[in-house]
Amino acid sequence: MSEWTFAQTDPSQQLAQMQMFSILKQEPEGEQEFIITVREYATPKEPTMKFFALADKQINRKSAPFTPCGWGSSLLDALAECVRSLNKFGVND
Repeated sequence: MSEWTFAQTDPSQQLAQMQMFSILKQEPEGEQEFIITVREYATPKEPTMKFFALADKQINRKSAPFTPCGWGSSLLDALAECVRSLNKFGVND
């Protein structure tokens, strides 16, 4: 367990360490940069979902907009799920 987790005094505080990643999505109108923030929770509500990744922009904006995200028990799992979600649709589909 990392030292930073001991700063949380109550699990309801949902203390999390964040890491940021950048990815370029190639679109017909040009490159779109997405910033993905991954949170590692000190005491997640669900132990198998310790990491949560969330992109900074929506995709599929014209028909059913949604923000790519991913959960997982590791940083890689959450980040990879978010990237897979990001790749499913175009930004302006």
